[in-house]
Amino acid sequence: MQGPRPVVLSGPSGAGKSTLLKKLLKEYENVFGFSVSHTTRQPRPGEVNGKDYHFVTREDMQKEIDAGEFIEHAEFSGNMYGTSKGAVQAVQARNQICVLDIDIQGVKNIKRTDLNPIYIFVQPPSMDILEKRLRDRKTETEESLLKRLTAARVDLELSKEPGLFDLVIINDDLEKAYSELKEMLLEEIKKTEESRKS
Repeated sequence: MQGPRPVVLSGPSGAGKSTLLKKLLKEYENVFGFSVSHTTRQPRPGEVNGKDYHFVTREDMQKEIDAGEFIEHAEFSGNMYGTSKGAVQAVQARNQICVLDIDIQGVKNIKRTDLNPIYIFVQPPSMDILEKRLRDRKTETEESLLKRLTAARVDLELSKEPGLFDLVIINDDLEKAYSELKEMLLEEIKKTEESRKS
């Protein structure tokens, strides 16, 4: 894989990954790019194929997985999701640092590839705060909220595995969390900016 080292961001829903990413993308416009994931679920209103997701059939996706075209994939609520090698290479070809937002299972799968990303885990200060953040969003049913909290507990436990992540950020103060994230990525950011000038 050519180009800048990708960044794998992981952490439970509500930990603040998206907020940190928005800050990063605002400060370093065009330095970072997202790989567009594949999914077998139907597009939601307003979602664009190739921008939000690559919407594909289960049959097509399984064929590509079997052919070794995917870095990681998983199944949630009856739908397949995954990151293809091509999606990451498309970002690297634009000389951007590819950002992958991936669950812990996916992180373990990527560890078995030659991708060599920087692994970062974002965690909430506590489960209580996480629950409050998720409730404040008002986007979840009670059932889906409880599922997310259960998944978060599992993620937090798994994230303690030695050597799994290069950096664990406890997001209790956004500015502090952001400066930790930035510091970890500064070397790749500089390399990317310099190679653009040449």
